[in-house]
Amino acid sequence: MAEHIIQFSNVRKRYLRQVALDDVTLSLPQGKIIGLVGPNGSGKSTC
Repeated sequence: MAEHIIQFSNVRKRYLRQVALDDVTLSLPQGKIIGLVGPNGSGKSTC
């Protein structure tokens, strides 16, 4: 199994009453090139 450089589970993010992320799980393996794409306002930079 590959080592994961980034891993998170069941993430939720909300801005006041607006839900930005709900129950998101992601694992990124070490050594891979990953791109995150989407339209403006789709939550790519949500922290």
